[in-house]
Amino acid sequence: MRKIAGLYDDVKKCVDCSREGSPLLALLEKGRARFASTKLSHVTDSSVTQKRTSHLRPRPKTLRTQNRFSGLSFNIMTVDILAIGVHPDDVELGSSGTLLRHAELGYSFGLLDLTRGELGSRGSGKIRTAEAYNAAEMMGAKFRENLDMADGFMVYNEDNLRKIITVIRRCQPKIVLANALDDRHPDHGRAAKLVADACFYSGLIKIETFGDDGQPQGKWRPNAVYHYIQDRNRKPDFVVDITDYLKKKMECIRCYKSQFDDHESNEYQEEVKTPISGKDFMAFIEAKGRSFGREAGYDFAEGFEVARYPGVSDLFDLK
Repeated sequence: MRKIAGLYDDVKKCVDCSREGSPLLALLEKGRARFASTKLSHVTDSSVTQKRTSHLRPRPKTLRTQNRFSGLSFNIMTVDILAIGVHPDDVELGSSGTLLRHAELGYSFGLLDLTRGELGSRGSGKIRTAEAYNAAEMMGAKFRENLDMADGFMVYNEDNLRKIITVIRRCQPKIVLANALDDRHPDHGRAAKLVADACFYSGLIKIETFGDDGQPQGKWRPNAVYHYIQDRNRKPDFVVDITDYLKKKMECIRCYKSQFDDHESNEYQEEVKTPISGKDFMAFIEAKGRSFGREAGYDFAEGFEVARYPGVSDLFDLK
């Protein structure tokens, strides 16, 4: 547009502007006004994307500018497992041992938070976001994304379903880990349904979503959705041995200094005490792991529930 404006000025110098009502000057002015009111689709790539996706809801925001850790990717990439939590720290509490185990087995994983946990009694959304990146780097995640849904007021609607679908289609996980089917915090159960349904809808070809490049995404449906057990002592459908990874799991949880284990730090000593902020809660997490592992013959395990029962081809694969 700047080149066009410059061309106008050059042409104007060649026109006899002293003659009032010059037909050439009038024609030039008319053309300039028409150009200024016209939005050309080739001016920027974003205008093409906007035109192509104007009928869709906004794509989920990413945290590329806030990702301060070299161990995390600035782009969502294809992974074997996508672990989703409605709050930062949900994944760490419920399934980080499982993720650590599978990473050592050679599988890749990414993390997706639906909210920033801004309604938590301690800390803030900004603090918890920084803590989440520390934990993600410690776990070895390929990426960590936040969809900025409203903590406490997250709703089941098309907008939120599309946000999750877009991420699923971008990273194409074979397995999705999601919040508990029912739990003490109401957000957990609501997020469990939202994520499970998004995984199904992601496989429908007629639901259109677009990538960051403006190109249509292909459909993708994960093979399985497993719900990690959180605060309430629910009966698991299966457990994963995390005996060798319990110590690292607890270290990942302690990345959230604003939320847990405040007896070891004075930084948040003046914050309100909550059921999860004291030393007893960390002991509870370890005890839960020991309880889940006992029946399967493991020292420590994490428990999962399923909405669709899994299958095996060899009974000897079961412990």
